[in-house]
Amino acid sequence: MELFGLQGKTAAVTGAARGIGKATSDLLEKAGARVFRIDLDEGIRCDVADETQVEKAFGETGPVDILVNNAGIAVRKNAFELSAAAWDRVIGVNVRGVFLCSRIAARGMKEKGGGAIVNLASIMGFSGGLFPNPAYQASKGAVVNLTRALALEFAEHGIRVNAVAPTFVRTDLTTPIFANPSVLEKVMQHTPLGVLPEVDDIAAAILFLAGPAARCITGVTLPVDSGYLAR
Repeated sequence: MELFGLQGKTAAVTGAARGIGKATSDLLEKAGARVFRIDLDEGIRCDVADETQVEKAFGETGPVDILVNNAGIAVRKNAFELSAAAWDRVIGVNVRGVFLCSRIAARGMKEKGGGAIVNLASIMGFSGGLFPNPAYQASKGAVVNLTRALALEFAEHGIRVNAVAPTFVRTDLTTPIFANPSVLEKVMQHTPLGVLPEVDDIAAAILFLAGPAARCITGVTLPVDSGYLAR
């Protein structure tokens, strides 16, 4: 079990107030890490798209061994209806936020001799999706390739960068999907295992990528999708 232990490690999780972020923070703590919870609403309050707020937040955490870039938003409108402001906000949180937090965390990891960054991508980073959601799809595709780019850049400093790509998981972001039986039926038609993951399943994958069991894994995006991308 030492392969999955995080004793003596310090972690920061963005978007930690609920959903996948909360489940991940709780699991990292159970694994032995000291966890700083960063969120707009509670914990260390921060809008990850705002460089000044990010610098302030990580000034409070100090150097960390693990960063989980979980904060994300979606605006489910088709390309004809999506405003430029909404596009900018989604890209700002989902891509700019990952970059800003990764950059400042990696500076501290470099000084400590290494670390692990885990980003939250999505199956929509590899797929056009089942429903119109162009800003989200574009942002998660960017996260997948940003993960690769940072993995190569940070490797010489002993910093691993990976991502997890969930399918539809019951969170605040997916409430409209789970509340609509016909929409949910369509999702299940693209779910070969016949069961969707819970937030704890995503947290478990993040724990794996953050810990010593994945010491030789970097630049990878791990789908937790019940077979969605295998179709």
